[in-house]
Amino acid sequence: MASLLMNTLTITFYFILSSSLLHISNGAYSEDVSKASSMIRVEKTTHLHFFFHDLHSGKSPTAIKIIGIPNSGGFGDVYVMDNALTERQEATSDVVGQAQGMYTFAAQNQPVFLMVLTFEFTQGEFSGSSLSVLGRNPIMDDVREMPIIGGSGQFRYANGYALAHTVWADPTTSDAIVEYNVYVKHYNNGEVAASSTPSPAARARVLFLLSLFLFSSLFLMY
Repeated sequence: MASLLMNTLTITFYFILSSSLLHISNGAYSEDVSKASSMIRVEKTTHLHFFFHDLHSGKSPTAIKIIGIPNSGGFGDVYVMDNALTERQEATSDVVGQAQGMYTFAAQNQPVFLMVLTFEFTQGEFSGSSLSVLGRNPIMDDVREMPIIGGSGQFRYANGYALAHTVWADPTTSDAIVEYNVYVKHYNNGEVAASSTPSPAARARVLFLLSLFLFSSLFLMY
């Protein structure tokens, strides 16, 4: 009788073990957690205000041309930037981050930039977080709107828009200071709180551990 029980337990154990390992291996590369972990998203809207310093002149320019097309009137020119973001318009104001990326003249008959950049924040509440911008910037307009397409850190899952307004420009050097008002929707602390429902892989691990404990206990008994 004991031998029959041990054989039954052994077969059951290996069946549970193989099933558990199958679930774990299936979740090793990718796992759909949309149903197993229903997200409780606490969304908030944040307004950011800072000044963008685009400097082409001096000993340490922060924007440089890397591609120039002869006789194109600027069309196709590409600039790379690492521009300071400050609290106020003055260059001596506290730096709160950097605008890193590139912009190119994307229109033939008017001064329009295609902006591809990241606002990387280095001070304050959002230090270590960033926002990504991709959009059309008609620089002669008083106020230009560009979309926020994502972010990192506390701005994970972010979306919104940035309003740019040039407050100072030097036509000789092309240096400029641009005021930005950014409105961004994101989640508190960049996190989404999950419900207590475990994922399939987690359930498989728990099942494996329980079956191992049960088999070990019965083995000691018999």
